[in-house]
Amino acid sequence: MKKEHEDTQVALQASHKFISGLAEMGLSMSKNIERMKAKKQQARASHVVCHQKFQARIQEAEDSIQAQHLIIEALVEEKYSLLQTIQGLQEANGAPAPFDDEWEEEPKEHREEEEIDDIPMGEGEIDDE
Repeated sequence: MKKEHEDTQVALQASHKFISGLAEMGLSMSKNIERMKAKKQQARASHVVCHQKFQARIQEAEDSIQAQHLIIEALVEEKYSLLQTIQGLQEANGAPAPFDDEWEEEPKEHREEEEIDDIPMGEGEIDDE
């Protein structure tokens, strides 16, 4: 009976150690899970901030493009107005329209090229012909 009691005691101690080890492992895993949850939450928050900054930059770029488009439209209208003013002034002065499509190209003058035979050879030059 004493032997049985000792065997039971040894088995109980081994079981206790095993359960204690399992409890430690469970506690360690719980801590790891909590750390992972915290990292995941931090990553989500970081992602949200990054997304908000990116959206703000996109909106800023769109606003800038829209402003540039308005400036270009205003410049085109101003150019058109100036061209009409110039055309009106030239018509009032009897001059031809400045930007009509009837441009005439002047004929290019072709200078007569000197022929090689007409160039005199200097002293000491060698004639390869």
